Order: sequence, then structure tokens, then C-alpha cells
Amino acid sequence: MGEREALKQRIETAAGSRKPQLVLKSARVLNVFTEELEEVDVAISDGYIVGLGTYEGEREVSLPGMIICPGFLDGHIHLESSMVAPKEFEQAVLPHGTTGVITDPHEIANVAGTEGIDYMLETTKDLNLDVYFMLPSCVPATGLDESGAVLLAEQLASYYQRDRVLGLAELMNAYGTVAGDEDILDKVADARKNQKIIDGHAPGISGRQLNAYVTAGVRSDHECSTAGEAMEKLRRGQWIMIREGTAAKNLQALMPLCKAPYADRCMFVTDDKHPGDLMTSGHIDGIIRRAVELGADPIKAVKMGSCHAARYFGLKEQGAVAPGYRADLVVLSDLKTVTVHQVYKDGRLVAEDGRVVAEDSDAGAGSRTASGSFQCDGSGNFALDHHEDLEKRYPRVYRSFQMRKVRESDFQIEPKGSRIRAICLTPHELLTTEQEFAWTVQEGYAPGVDVSKDLIKMAVLERHHGTGHIGLGFLHGYGLSAGAVATSVAHDSHNLIVAGVTDADMTLAANTVRRHRGGLAVVKDGKVLGVLPLPIAGLMTPEPAGDVDRELERLKSLTRELGIPETIDPFMTLAFASLPVIPKLRLNTYGLIDVEKQSVTDVTC
Repeated sequence: MGEREALKQRIETAAGSRKPQLVLKSARVLNVFTEELEEVDVAISDGYIVGLGTYEGEREVSLPGMIICPGFLDGHIHLESSMVAPKEFEQAVLPHGTTGVITDPHEIANVAGTEGIDYMLETTKDLNLDVYFMLPSCVPATGLDESGAVLLAEQLASYYQRDRVLGLAELMNAYGTVAGDEDILDKVADARKNQKIIDGHAPGISGRQLNAYVTAGVRSDHECSTAGEAMEKLRRGQWIMIREGTAAKNLQALMPLCKAPYADRCMFVTDDKHPGDLMTSGHIDGIIRRAVELGADPIKAVKMGSCHAARYFGLKEQGAVAPGYRADLVVLSDLKTVTVHQVYKDGRLVAEDGRVVAEDSDAGAGSRTASGSFQCDGSGNFALDHHEDLEKRYPRVYRSFQMRKVRESDFQIEPKGSRIRAICLTPHELLTTEQEFAWTVQEGYAPGVDVSKDLIKMAVLERHHGTGHIGLGFLHGYGLSAGAVATSVAHDSHNLIVAGVTDADMTLAANTVRRHRGGLAVVKDGKVLGVLPLPIAGLMTPEPAGDVDRELERLKSLTRELGIPETIDPFMTLAFASLPVIPKLRLNTYGLIDVEKQSVTDVTC
């Protein structure tokens, strides 16, 4: 059937000369235009809402006492942060009412360049979940890092012709933008030429620099941590993405924006969301629920989790329960607990009472349809059900580790003096400080390590191009008193990070992650205590989110036994320890980085 004929039939159905395929009855509809609850039927045909009022359908579903809302939209997320493949991410968020996300494939692009972007486009195209893309603007995040790829404007330009590509993602190099960096301006100019949206990432920018940043065409920001900062950006015309994810939680500080008139230019986003959070606190529904608990008007909160993202990104058929809009609907039991009862995508029931409805089941009930899983043998080879073809087509994604086996001698440090410059963690913050310690040699530990002072060794190994580069340094405040922890999730270039108290355990941990083509590992006294393989770019797995969460929590429990306190996320902390754009000290493959000076500095002095 052509578009013209389909449109004609929907019009006839709305006018009453045809029966709708589905009618949702006896519920109240949350009207995002008038902010009222209407007691009307919702008539649906061919995936669209064709009418509100009184209708009789070919099939009818009675929802007494329920509230029908537009499907929830996450305006800014990195899907890779969930640690699961896109299909498994969909399975995790659909039951929470999320019908669409706008993702920035920044993480996988740092590993595999345009091949990583292509992989994400391919694996998200046939999902029930709508996945839209913003193109990564800063790969790598800075020139003082080694990523798997470098993306220039010319490599991104053709992607603007893709239907699901909406614009240029978070412009992390805010000061480069203001200073007129040519590479950044080329990317901005291409986005503007194609009339695409440009998202921002500019914590603390203010005054004339903010004016210049917004003049470039940057229309949003998700890095506001205070209401004052957000208000200044609102006044300059930016949309504020209120972020409540796994790492950064800004909702409580930005609650003053969750009321008129400010709420009309704000939306809820997660940025990064680990599987455990998805399983326990939910997704956008969890942010709406928390906002209501903190005093937000429930209807405004729902709008911030749905129609505002649709307006900002120009998704003209989404974000409302109204004629002519796609039938992406969330059925809530109430507006206080924001409990999701049913989820409809394009008029078809896809989730009910916390479970995905199988695609081959009748509407109303069902169970999840398996999407494939993997098993790992001792050599790190994977039998990837339904992934063999993808592995052939995207070798840089599935074979992202191009590094030799690590040797214990790789971790040796020749001191240049009697003092150590250590990276000192700041509790509950990404910022670090610098502290000096005496160089000591103690039996049973790597030279320089002093667990009595919470001082351990750290290394970052280049894994993309086989350069052999290894940065060595020391970390204070992590809590590790035995063994070693390693991860290939290391923002933003995602090289291999390992922290430990002996060179032998660090070697074992690094080689374990390498053997599994990426992942997380915990070792002690020459034994591997646990490993979570992440064979997709060293960032994701095709395993279900629930299984990943259970294994991740088991690994965290093992690190507690090695001394890391509950107040520290052992893997996320390491993941940010190498990012050379957050002060004061970081460690990457080039060595110890003084972020403020943007230069490599000596570990010992």
C-alpha cells in the first residue's frame, strides 16, 4: 500500500467510516499540549493514533484506572555504556516505557572509527526501539591520547544523509570551538550546512565564552551541575538536558528547572547507564519517578521525559498522544509511582508488567524472545550466536585488541628520584589532585607500592594499533590492598587499564582481558577470581543485561574483598582515570598527564 492510500485509510478511520485496528478504552490520556488528563478512547491503525474520543475497534483493550502517556525518549545516551549489545539494551529499556533514544556512538568510534558507527547503525535498524544518532564530534577527545581512530569532518559528512542521523553530538572541545579550532569548525560548519542539530558539552562555560559557543550553533548542554549554570545557558537560548545516569547525577541540583517556565526547555537524559541501574532504578521512567518524589509536577515531568526531546530533535510524529502521531505509548498505573503497566510501539504491545512481549505472541501477554548469546572457551574465542556475520563485516569491532601478550617486565619503573607523583582520587568526584609520596621497596609488593598509605601501581596499555606504548604511574585513594583489577572500558580512548599491588598480578589481569578480547578482570595471587568478557569493541557483550548485571556485581564484590570500599565503583573509577581532559592528573599510554598544562610529566622526582 502506498503512502497516499495508507493516509486515506487512516483519515477514513478517524472520521468513523472504518473501524480502527485497536482501541484502548477506559483509561485517561495525558495531554502534553494542555497538561490535562482526558477520559477518551485512543484509536490506532497502521501504527498511528487516528483519533481520540469514542471508538469501537476490531480489537479493544480495556485499561480502567490507567493513564496513557507518550513513549519516553532519552535525549542523550551512549548505548555502549550499558555494556550490552543494542538488542539487549532494547530488551532492558522497553519494559520501562522507553520507545526511543538518541545515542552518541562516541565510545565505539574511539575504538573502531567509522566502522564502529556503521556497526551501531546496522545493529539498531530493525529494533522495536527507535535509535537515532548524533555523530561523535571529538574522536579522540584530545590530541594528547591514543585512540583506535581519528575522525575528521570529511569522514563524518556523508552520514548526515542517513535518516536516523540527527546532528553533531556533544561538542566536548568547547574552548577549541571558542578559539576557532579548524577541525571543530569544519565539523560545525558541515552540521549547519545540513541543517542538523549541534549538542553541547561545556561544563562551567560562562559569559562571553558562552556567547561564542552558542553563536557557533550549539543548542543544548547536559553538563550543568548547578541551577545557576543552567539558568545562564537557558537565558542564552540553550536547551538543558537534565542528566541522571550512573556516573553523573544532576537532577536534585537542577530541580528548580522542573517548573514553569523553565521546564519547557528541559529534558531528561541518562548519558551513561550501567546494566544494574537499568534493571533496578529503571531508565527515563526512573528519572520521572525521582523528579516527582522531589516535588515536580507529574505531568511536567512526563513531558520532560517525552515530548520535549521530540520537539528539540524535530521528531514530529513522536512525543504526544494525539491524532497523526505514531502510537508509541506508555500505560502507567498512576502518576505518583510512575509504574509502567504496558508499552506500545507503533500500535503493537511490546512490553507488559516488566517483561518484553515476544514478537510472535498475541498482544496482552508473553515472554521475551531470545536474541542470542555467547559462550567463551578458555582461549578467549567466542561462539557468537547470530554474530558470526557481524564479526566478518566489522572486524575492527570484534577484533579490537591488537597488542602482544603482556610481560611482567613491562610494568617496571626506573625511578628518577626518591619521590612519587601520584594521582589522588577525590571522593564522589571525577576530579583528581596530586600528592607526593616517598619511593619505597617492600617485600611482596611492586616497587613504589605502599598499601599502608593506599598507594598502588597503575598502567595504561595501548591496545588498538600494537604500538606497545605503556603509561606507568601510581594511584592513591582506590583502596586496593591485594591483587589487581583490569578493564578495557577506559574513557574516552578505551585502552587497557590495570591497577594492582604486584607486577605479577597486574600482568595476569591485563592478559586475561586481552585474551577475552576485552572486558573486566579481577585477580589475586596468580589466580583469576572473575572476568566479564566484553568482546564487542572491548565495550559490550551480546549477553542479556540481567546476566551482565549479576556478573558485574559479583566482580564488584570480589574487589571489596581486595580492599576497595563500597563508596568506590572499582571499574568506573578506573575508566575515568585515563581521561586527559579532567584535571588534575591522569594516566594514559603516553604517561602521566598534567591536564592543566596538557603535557606529559615525570612519575618520579
